[in-house]
Amino acid sequence: MKNYSLTKVNYLSDGLKICALQYIPHKNSKCPAIVMAHGFGLPKEAYINKFAELFAENGFAVILFDYRNLGESEGTPRGEINPFMQIDDYKNSISYAASLEQVDANRIGIWGTSYSGGHVIVTAATDRRVKCVVSQVPTISGSQSNSRRMPAQKDDGYWKLVSKDRINRIKGKDPMMKKLVGEANLNPLYPMEEAREYYTKAQALSTSASNEVTFRSTEYARMYEPGVYASLVSPTPILFVVALKDIVTPTDLCLKSYQESLQPKELITLPGGHFTPYIEQFDIAAKAALNWFLNHLY
Repeated sequence: MKNYSLTKVNYLSDGLKICALQYIPHKNSKCPAIVMAHGFGLPKEAYINKFAELFAENGFAVILFDYRNLGESEGTPRGEINPFMQIDDYKNSISYAASLEQVDANRIGIWGTSYSGGHVIVTAATDRRVKCVVSQVPTISGSQSNSRRMPAQKDDGYWKLVSKDRINRIKGKDPMMKKLVGEANLNPLYPMEEAREYYTKAQALSTSASNEVTFRSTEYARMYEPGVYASLVSPTPILFVVALKDIVTPTDLCLKSYQESLQPKELITLPGGHFTPYIEQFDIAAKAALNWFLNHLY
């Protein structure tokens, strides 16, 4: 028998209905809470619910939510990934967690991975309600990650598409879309085979998953620099979980951000690439996160 109850809930973030999985432990006293969401373009059921289940089994209330415009949450354009709005979704989800009678509002932590690994750095640095943070294989620099991923000779063509998309929107046309993964001829956002394998399996776990995001989401991603906030998280404790062969959120950028962070902090490194924490290295990544939350929220 599970040590927690699981329900699907809705609450508002800037007037939009956010859909979340809510885990509440079976206990008589108020418990600490963890607020969490997935990375770029994936819904709540895509592997990370396993992290939420582990946290709930060990006495944490968990709010695992879909961002606006994605999954089962409201918002348009569908598939629009604006990191700054997603950070607001984190903060509004913290407010929701704090409003629950079963939760101790003074013991709320946040967990993020990949794109949301960057979100939790920014959130923790700018919201002192956060008492503990785990940042797994985080996005640190959108500009640097992009410059490594996209050959310079393709840059002019990219900006022409940005211009076309913006003009289309002004004229009331639908936004241009971008495949997340797929065959090379589709020019997907993540052309590497490890990404295709992971996203394909992850999307199959959710009926609300999509393999498309708006083209403007890539423009926002280039602008996003969460590593700037790393030194501002302290005195909130932060755990970095870094994959040593990560080419999606490059390992060296993650390690540099860890070095720039101030105490209290800790670093866990994993063998393999960006997607290993979800499956192959899940036990190590999940237990490290759990222990960090136990140490700092209990």
